[in-house]
Amino acid sequence: MTAHLPILQILIPLMAAPLCVVFRHRDIAWIIVLLVSLISFAISIMILDQVLTQGVISYFMGDWPAPWGIEFRIDAVNAYILLIVSAIGAIVAFYGRHSVTREVPRDLIYLFYTAFLLCLTGLLGMTATGDAFNLFVFLEISSLSTYAMISLGKDRRALTASYQYLIMGTLGATFYVIGLGLLYMMTGTLNIVDLHAKLLDMDGSIRTLQAALAFLTVGLSLKLALFPLHLWLPNAYTYAPSSVTAFLAATATKVAVYVMLRVFFTIFGVDILEETGLAPILMTLAISGMFVASTVAIFQNNMKRLLAYSSVAQIGYIMLGISFLNVTGVSAGIVHLLNHAVMKCAAFLAMGCFMYRVGSVRIEDLHGIGKKMPWTMAAFVVAGLSLIGVPLTVGFISKWYLIQAAMEAEMMPIALLILLSSLLAVVYVWRFIEVAYFKEPANPSLKIKEAPLSMLIPLWIMAGASIYFGVDTDMTLGVAQLAAEMLVGGAP
Repeated sequence: MTAHLPILQILIPLMAAPLCVVFRHRDIAWIIVLLVSLISFAISIMILDQVLTQGVISYFMGDWPAPWGIEFRIDAVNAYILLIVSAIGAIVAFYGRHSVTREVPRDLIYLFYTAFLLCLTGLLGMTATGDAFNLFVFLEISSLSTYAMISLGKDRRALTASYQYLIMGTLGATFYVIGLGLLYMMTGTLNIVDLHAKLLDMDGSIRTLQAALAFLTVGLSLKLALFPLHLWLPNAYTYAPSSVTAFLAATATKVAVYVMLRVFFTIFGVDILEETGLAPILMTLAISGMFVASTVAIFQNNMKRLLAYSSVAQIGYIMLGISFLNVTGVSAGIVHLLNHAVMKCAAFLAMGCFMYRVGSVRIEDLHGIGKKMPWTMAAFVVAGLSLIGVPLTVGFISKWYLIQAAMEAEMMPIALLILLSSLLAVVYVWRFIEVAYFKEPANPSLKIKEAPLSMLIPLWIMAGASIYFGVDTDMTLGVAQLAAEMLVGGAP
């Protein structure tokens, strides 16, 4: 059975999704989602252990060897991402029972869980596949189900947000396919490892290669919400149900970054990236996103929108690390995938708790909430400290390694910019902490209880992880450095 773990990781959620429609009952659908997500998490742990002890896993569909058949290829890079996605999926599934019941129309809840499983299938498939076109198929599975989940928000603006995301997501997918078509025209293969090998042996056609890289970069930048191609993200995160926002913020953009890593380093390689001059462009956009998005976040009155702009800034940190094109920088970018997933998932889960009890996440409606919901607010404070990058939190580890990468590349001004951008995070995090603890409630007579235990436990698991992985970095940094060495070193 262990030989079939890569395909089971995809098949189990894919085959379970129709069961939610068959039973058409919200509680049964939730149980199915919870069981499947826990199984996926267990499989991810076994896959990561297998990769770290035995090396790269290659699984050929129908026993057709690559490049003729579709290959699922799992190494230290995507085994790490599989673990993140499946863990977040399990946490959000457990958390979602009460939250989804409150925020999704009752007769559509079973359809919500169906879309959730399909989205999980797509994200896991994108991560595990070794075929560039198969990756596009899974990208569309996850995207289409995401549009559906966002549209299920009770606010009518969720429909507009979903439609906007659909338009921009379709543009991103189109750009990806055009870039992939150019590569196929040059090489005659779609297998990612085979693409890299054939590109190394090719002479000439530099313009076609540059065009392919440009199309792929723009398409994936739309998917991962790199500034200024992030316009779909604030509305999508703001008006989607809270469970959807937490899941997407922690997984969808992170998987898109992983795909970008694969395209840059596994298909093209560092030499081609340096020749095309892409790194300075990415660095400029990343730094711009860090400052512009953080500045915009300061002026938001809706906490979900504030955290959405914060996510754009954090994606800037990840892409900044990748743009250094050295092992330290890519390590920092990869480790921030986990760190940002953990801290932002905790922050949005806290928002879901506030939405459940208060019915709003607008700052003016949350005055004094720290006294009424102390456990929820304390978890948000932990996530906020991580966003700032305070020592003993995961955010500090990411920024420390980013600064090291900048110094290694002899770019001291970039290191200073990283520190300055963290000060903006202090401002927007403190805005909410101030009103939550030091402002009197607008309606003191309103009785507000702490969130249910089934929501607090997942919230504090993520808040605890924000501290634990900020203190014990052996696993996160160890895997990230191994992955970075593999990618930057050009290992297939």
